Amino acid sequence: MIDQGQAWQAVKRRDRAFDGRFVTGVMSTGIYCRPSCAARHPLRENVRFFADGQSARAAGLRPCKRCLPDDVGRDEAAVMAAVDEIRRAEDAPTLAVLAQITGYSPTHFQKVFKRATGLSPAAYARALREERAREALSAGYSVTGAIYEAGYSSPSRFYDDTKGKLGMTASDWKDGGKGRTVHWSVIDTSLGSMLVAATEQGVCCLSFNEDEGDLARRFPEAELVEAGEEFRDLFRQVTAAVENPGQATLASIPLDVKGTAFQQRVWQALREIPAGETRSYGELAAALGNPKASRAVGGANGANNIAVLIPCHRVIAADGSLGGYAYGTQIKAELLEREKSR
Repeated sequence: MIDQGQAWQAVKRRDRAFDGRFVTGVMSTGIYCRPSCAARHPLRENVRFFADGQSARAAGLRPCKRCLPDDVGRDEAAVMAAVDEIRRAEDAPTLAVLAQITGYSPTHFQKVFKRATGLSPAAYARALREERAREALSAGYSVTGAIYEAGYSSPSRFYDDTKGKLGMTASDWKDGGKGRTVHWSVIDTSLGSMLVAATEQGVCCLSFNEDEGDLARRFPEAELVEAGEEFRDLFRQVTAAVENPGQATLASIPLDVKGTAFQQRVWQALREIPAGETRSYGELAAALGNPKASRAVGGANGANNIAVLIPCHRVIAADGSLGGYAYGTQIKAELLEREKSR
């Protein structure tokens, strides 16, 4: 059964996560649309929600020519076919090849794929190779062996693709961060004590009610050093972002994160949730193009080392309750309340 209030809120924010879950019937115009349709919003009293296009057509409505609501299933099938082809291929297939396989024009398929996954097909292929390289390094391969195991044609191609994305180099990843220096400080905030840690590249940890011992368990091979004056401005920015979550300064704070390609996609999706809004694990999974991956999304959410800056507090349970939070639901509730008030 469609939750009328939730459906209308999804339409108002043009939430692509709800595409395919229902269609919006505008009775005054006789048209039905995707929830994410970019057309001007109708009046609420003129709207009815239908489970699918077939139900809407049975009520005498016709599909919107702008958002093409009946193409949702076809788009999903095309994206999955492309993902399968990218995973099977030794070399990343071109956009033209993927378009031919799926029956779309290259330009349109690029838009469909990016809308579903958050990445272009080429970026998805690169992310997949990076993830395979990480897995191979974690499994004990040499750096060179892992590079070729992941499908890179040369070491230079690997380093070009991953420059600035891995946070740590390939060797650092294999050795658990050995040789890296992590600068840390514990700061008093209105939410309690906050542990902030950063490398030269950016913030790598933000947590509440933790200390150096907890940081050592997160980064067992790194050298831990109390932060000096050179990190004062960065940590001041972080503190401001915590005291005033959802402000524009959030995006300007550099991060040094490590994770699989899927984890990084989830973390990026978290940062794209507007301040003051929330998503369930299922909604987040749907937004990433895989509605059945809510458990995996939950795992990626739990693997996040950087609270607030990667706002995992914006994910709630399917029934609308707060759900869990690593640092307690009281802090989660306060962060959400502060965002909503702004």
